[in-house]
Amino acid sequence: MSGVKRAVSLGTVISALILSGCLSGGGGGGSSKPAPAPSEPLTEQQKRIQDGFFVIDESRLPFDALGDAYAGSSRWHGVLNGAGYRVEVPENWNGMLVMYAHGYRGEVPDLTVDNPPMRQYLLDNGYAWAASSYSSNFYDVRTGVEDTNALALAFNDIAEQNGRSLPEPDKIYITGVSMGGHIAGAAIERETQQTANHFVPYAGAAPMCGVMGDTELFNYFGAYSLALFEFAGVGADAFPIPADEVPGKLEAAREALWVDYDANPNANGLTAAGAPFYATLQNLSGGPRPIYPLSFGGFQGLLQSLAGDNGTIKGILNEPVIDTTGITYRFQTLPGEPLSSAEQGFNNTIVQAVPAADANALRDDGLRLIPKVNGDLYADIPVVTVHTLGDLFVPIKMQQIYRQRMEENGWGDNLVQRAVRAPGHCDFSIAEFNSTLDAMLTWEQDGVKPAGDDLLDAELMADPAFGCTFTQDGFPQEGVRAFMPACPEV
Repeated sequence: MSGVKRAVSLGTVISALILSGCLSGGGGGGSSKPAPAPSEPLTEQQKRIQDGFFVIDESRLPFDALGDAYAGSSRWHGVLNGAGYRVEVPENWNGMLVMYAHGYRGEVPDLTVDNPPMRQYLLDNGYAWAASSYSSNFYDVRTGVEDTNALALAFNDIAEQNGRSLPEPDKIYITGVSMGGHIAGAAIERETQQTANHFVPYAGAAPMCGVMGDTELFNYFGAYSLALFEFAGVGADAFPIPADEVPGKLEAAREALWVDYDANPNANGLTAAGAPFYATLQNLSGGPRPIYPLSFGGFQGLLQSLAGDNGTIKGILNEPVIDTTGITYRFQTLPGEPLSSAEQGFNNTIVQAVPAADANALRDDGLRLIPKVNGDLYADIPVVTVHTLGDLFVPIKMQQIYRQRMEENGWGDNLVQRAVRAPGHCDFSIAEFNSTLDAMLTWEQDGVKPAGDDLLDAELMADPAFGCTFTQDGFPQEGVRAFMPACPEV
């Protein structure tokens, strides 16, 4: 297999993963939330909600038993505060409930619900689970948190309405993927306890491939575009970059930084001018690590499609929130080392994205429009996260930011993080989904802290064997991991 064909094949696989259910998500402004004060202009998202843009096809809410062995489980569906939901309780319920938060759904009107990928694990171990569609789409984590919490609080009423009287859950946990990881991380924050309209005292959380740096993700997207154009010699004059200038700048960047972008957008297709951009993106996304070289090309189209964002996150906010003033671009040195003269010149020249003051401020009607993941837990609870090394859409840098915030707030001992050697976004095997959730549940119930990876040790992360400990076989899409470098034999 030639290098070009191999690269294109991997890029196709990653693109399929990005567009799959792993990238699902949601949120908006459910009917349970107060309207903003009259003096505050409606955001575009609030206008969409007000205009009835989001809809639920209730015929898609019912779901079948997992198989004959699970036919006796109670399976309920319905609509709560404008959000669709699914709930499943096994016959041998252990008294505990796990809330599942799905990921980003995009900008479509249709609201849909996912079954958790850990469904069989949950039922086999006696856990009930529940999942919400959220009452709108777009990147509306605020609604994701509120609607997920509201569903958890309605669990017993839903059971009663469906003819099964159940005691209150002994414990409630939360897990989620991608944007759902942001939801899970925000749900356990002290700020959420203090400001949410619906709060659940979760006993533990397992955010997976999550946006654990909240708005830092959008800073990363902005930095990507600014660096891409600067290295190509067509640097932006200001940020946001005018939308009508973006196509021309993208075309120029592809011509300057790649030999033939359409045929081979991967690392081995870069020109000499593209090499520093490759190194810059590596450092922006989490530093040198295995799998990054194989994932580089598969994410370029997606990241480039975000150029020209005006910083309001598709109208979730009224003012731009993207901030690159704290980002240092490195292509010759590593964090902690003095910048080279070339890097100093680059950082002095490149345009910075400066956010509007209070673009995502605290509010008096509930959560921020984009809830924070400050790393300040509301209580002494365990958190286990997992992330793929190759993800460049929600990069592992998000986990590093979360670790730093948890440490700064004195909650470092409550966090275990794991890395998986996979190329795409949320492309975990079922075994990896299950083992991450199981590690958190076992830790919370037995008090034995599970093993994890140190994502702040740059030397350790750069080791070719990094990520082998928690990578498990069994990924369902044939051939995806055939591209991954093998772990050394022990």
